[in-house]
Amino acid sequence: MTEKIVTSNATAAAPAAPWHLWVVGVVSLLWNAFGAYDYLMTQTRNDAYMGQFTPDQLDYFYGFPAWMEFFWALGVWGAVAGSVLLLLRKRWAVHAFIVSLVGLVGSSIYSFVVNPVPESMGSAGYAVFTAVIFAVTLLLVWYSVTMVRKGVLR
Repeated sequence: MTEKIVTSNATAAAPAAPWHLWVVGVVSLLWNAFGAYDYLMTQTRNDAYMGQFTPDQLDYFYGFPAWMEFFWALGVWGAVAGSVLLLLRKRWAVHAFIVSLVGLVGSSIYSFVVNPVPESMGSAGYAVFTAVIFAVTLLLVWYSVTMVRKGVLR
């Protein structure tokens, strides 16, 4: 009797993680951890943190409708999850970063169209910072897709 040996791509070892995966993963986790910190301090109305804002800025933050809070949470926690999943070499990082991008788009619509930020927040500076966040998020989506295509993320 002859035995057949069956191999599967599912059991094949993934390529070794390139050094830049760890750099991108750690830097993105630190970057997104700040966003999570900002979100948590705002949601809990932490006096020490929120004390840096003017009364009109506080009114703006505390006046967010539920749908804005939802998109903000998607953006923040999708990004944190994406960074962790990237470090764990999981292909779900792509999905998490896309969720984060959806959250960023939704919250940006609120902040730039529905209820623009107060002038005291420096509208031009806020727009530049939001553009940087968009650029970082898009780069993380691209990077994670690239790592999936190379077989680094499983």
